[in-house]
Amino acid sequence: MSIDNPSDDRLREECGVFGIFGHPDAATLTALGLHALQHRGQEAAGIVSFDGKNFFAERRLGLVSDHFTKAKVLDQLTGSAAVGHVRYSTTGGTLLRNVQPLFADLAGGGFAIAHNGNLTNALSLRDDLVKKGSIFQSTSDTETILQLVARSDRGNTLARFTDALFQIEGAYALVVLTNKKLIGARDPLGIRPLVIGELDGHYLLASETCALDIIGAKFVREVENGEIVVINEKGIQSHKPFPPIEPRPCIFEYIYFARPDSTVGGRSVYECRKAFGRQLAEESHVDADVVIPVPDSGVPAAIGYGNASGIPFELGIVRNHYVGRTFIEPQQSIRAFSVKLKHNANRVHVDGKRVILIDDSIVRGTTSVKIVQMMRDAGAKEVHMRIAAPPITHPDFYGIDTPSQEQLLAAQHSLEEMCAYIGADSLAFLSVDGLYQAMGYPEGRNNERPQFTDHCFTGDYPTLLADQTRGDGVHQLSLLSEQG
Repeated sequence: MSIDNPSDDRLREECGVFGIFGHPDAATLTALGLHALQHRGQEAAGIVSFDGKNFFAERRLGLVSDHFTKAKVLDQLTGSAAVGHVRYSTTGGTLLRNVQPLFADLAGGGFAIAHNGNLTNALSLRDDLVKKGSIFQSTSDTETILQLVARSDRGNTLARFTDALFQIEGAYALVVLTNKKLIGARDPLGIRPLVIGELDGHYLLASETCALDIIGAKFVREVENGEIVVINEKGIQSHKPFPPIEPRPCIFEYIYFARPDSTVGGRSVYECRKAFGRQLAEESHVDADVVIPVPDSGVPAAIGYGNASGIPFELGIVRNHYVGRTFIEPQQSIRAFSVKLKHNANRVHVDGKRVILIDDSIVRGTTSVKIVQMMRDAGAKEVHMRIAAPPITHPDFYGIDTPSQEQLLAAQHSLEEMCAYIGADSLAFLSVDGLYQAMGYPEGRNNERPQFTDHCFTGDYPTLLADQTRGDGVHQLSLLSEQG
């Protein structure tokens, strides 16, 4: 198992979406909202605005702050309505043609769409659409939705959009801008998040509440699972075209993806992560001198672990926040220092200590190898790794970039083998039932009706995986998974 590129050993963000209707500073507010959602995707960003007559689009590779400033592009995005997107491409090259929002002139007017999630029947739909004459301009499965709307024979834009939703499967949170309205939609299980906010009497949509906070907007409510909301000059209307079912939001929003200062499903993400740490201490405590998080994502769980165990919490690893994804590593000798570019041991809290390391996940395990060794090099007497989530044993097909099952350490090795591989004195994960108990379900996971989408730990995929049953599905689906 190669450890040349530890950046491949993390769960990759999904994407972030934002939309606002009727505000004179729509594009600027959208850029600010996307900045707050930057953690969900750092490879590209885009905004489409509408001034009542024309649509304007700006899409860029890179960070929001690199491009969406008033002097550069925001002055070009006029109008009182806008939608935006930040993106991490889960596979393949980062191409400008895949940067969202996607836009097309349809029979009913302009149609801009931004998507967080993955469709699990995109290949089948795409093949059928191509046979019927559709011409695709990108490799993103989001364009499948656009093509379905374009070909629908329903009477108006909302009806055509709803018709498209009934044909797709998988996970999605969508924001759509037309010449008359802003539309938001969430998949029937509510796997991907979407919230409604209000600013100066104008409604907006965002992936997380932290995007509301940055612009001073008030949180109104979440878009419900299977709900379509329509925002126009008359206000906001709700449509629920799907049969009602219990939601199954993605548990990884709480473990890893959402910003800790966001609220998801009425729960503080920060407090959930602390609860994971407390539960982890109850399940797998070991005598030690110090609890140290792997920053930044391991910090809240480590605080919870320290509180529950009574062992002091210290920042025994310091993260360098100024190392981006594109840092040049031209030689093998330089690659050996790749983890230290982002993390460095705080020796005063490590030397001579029995250390408990807290992280949120182990994917391939390659980063854990180097972090454990870093502790040893800093003088740790013992290194005990504790993971504030269950072992990841199955890949994701709903918008998280996970390796294939053959590359997931926990899918291929026993706990003892994993411990030996990373070089720790002991290794333990939070149990699945413990995860649910920390989320407020005392009886643990309801196996008949799970409360969350947790397939990465259990193999229980909540939707059909049509493209995965195809002989060419695994390879081709990855090519259509670039929107995040």
